[in-house]
Amino acid sequence: MTDATLPARSQPPTPDQLNSVRGALPERMGIEVLEAAADRIVARMPVEGNTQPYGILHGGASVVLAETVGSIGSALHAHTLGKIAVGLDINATHHRAARTGWVTATAVPVTLGGSVACYEVTISDDEGRRVCTSRITCILRDLPPGA
Repeated sequence: MTDATLPARSQPPTPDQLNSVRGALPERMGIEVLEAAADRIVARMPVEGNTQPYGILHGGASVVLAETVGSIGSALHAHTLGKIAVGLDINATHHRAARTGWVTATAVPVTLGGSVACYEVTISDDEGRRVCTSRITCILRDLPPGA
């Protein structure tokens, strides 16, 4: 995401704007941003096409979804400070399998500081059952020269 693709610092981008710059991996996995603000990001991803050989949602796919929403939140927060967000740490606990439908990730901040942003991400299936819990921490850096 570059400043050229985002609105002014006072206005958060719309989900459509974020979906248009989501990157190759989230696009390939079918991730769609539904809601985006620094205090809550929601996105969904189809289970189909993101499974492992047993026919269940791949744990790595859950981590990609979690990193996507946590990074968006961190970037939105960093943008208000004139900074960028770069991933520092992510972890995930997988609670149950998802075999069909969609999974939905909701990220909420644990902390939003001047140098670090941390989000807790819950991923649920179509019945609202928790599939995965993740935590992502991003470091906030000054904009590189020319950005």
